[in-house]
Amino acid sequence: MDYNTQRKKLQLPEYGRNIHKMVEWVKALPNKEGRNRQIKAVIAVMGNLNTHLRDVNDFRHKLWDHIQVISDFQIDIDSPYPIPEKEVLQEKPKKLSYKANPLNVPYYGRYILEMIDVILKLEDSEKKQCLIMQIANQIKKSYIAWNKDNVKDDIIIKDLYHLSGGAINLDINTKLCSGKLNTQIVAKNETNQQQKKNNNNKNNNKKKKNNQNIHNNNQQNRNKNNNNSNSSK
Repeated sequence: MDYNTQRKKLQLPEYGRNIHKMVEWVKALPNKEGRNRQIKAVIAVMGNLNTHLRDVNDFRHKLWDHIQVISDFQIDIDSPYPIPEKEVLQEKPKKLSYKANPLNVPYYGRYILEMIDVILKLEDSEKKQCLIMQIANQIKKSYIAWNKDNVKDDIIIKDLYHLSGGAINLDINTKLCSGKLNTQIVAKNETNQQQKKNNNNKNNNKKKKNNQNIHNNNQQNRNKNNNNSNSSK
């Protein structure tokens, strides 16, 4: 039995083995003029696999680059586009630098920590106290968004104390927002919009019904007039 696992590895499996065989056959042709003529036919077959893209210039550029990849950059042809370098295509992307330090309370998010750092750099003022309260309220909203149970304000105050390294110490009796205010407002707005839409539909239906009644009455009057005129004759 001849298994695919025993055959030569495909450079671009999405094109299939027949396309790879065509490229290998073109690569083996002794005449460069013949290779240039035959490779265009192979490009056309490859484009038929994506007919909606085959006439797009960037897509055709990609097909010519794929010819080089399939041939392992060993085919000698005249490409209408710059021939890519093997080292450039095989170069691995640079590793993205992520912040490695883990979050003690993940559901609060890293932005909360960054905002706390900014506030700690501010001088003591009424504005700073206002920002601290806003962050405390935001922490409570984040807690409720990721936890089904309600949370007491003293827990949020303690979390804010630990997140700030003890620099922010609100009074344990401080009252925070409910954490569901925005959700209630959005739900109320959606309800009002739906009611407004329903009222508009009702009004439109009434207008249509009235227009239909007027049309029917006019039609009946015309029929009566026609009958009276016929009887008088």
